[in-house]
Amino acid sequence: MTVTDPIADMLTRIRNAAQVSHETVSIPSSKLKLELARVLKEEGYISDYEVVADGKFSAIVITLKYDVNHKPVITKLVRVSKPGLRTYSKSKNLQKVLGGLGVAIISTSKGLMTDRKARKENVGGEVLCYVY
Repeated sequence: MTVTDPIADMLTRIRNAAQVSHETVSIPSSKLKLELARVLKEEGYISDYEVVADGKFSAIVITLKYDVNHKPVITKLVRVSKPGLRTYSKSKNLQKVLGGLGVAIISTSKGLMTDRKARKENVGGEVLCYVY
């Protein structure tokens, strides 16, 4: 089955797994998804991720993170830029997510980064998603 929007598929799998308190979630691998997982780990939204090769296909296995009451750290994942309607923003116009408590993940010419880092490096790009 072909997926029209692989990033939305990844975010939905993570959202669904966190909602039912799964320990891990497996996602078909790609370079962009791997970078997205790296940013989520750097920001502390997931515990870990690893690439597992299965024949000629590989998958990213993401270990989800929960607090002491076993509530997921990720409360919301929102896809912003979609294949039918891309959303771009300059570094000066990047919105703060939840007043700075959340993170916007931006695809820039310097790679995937958070909105804070994009403002610091003065680069804009495609707003992929909001995480909080």
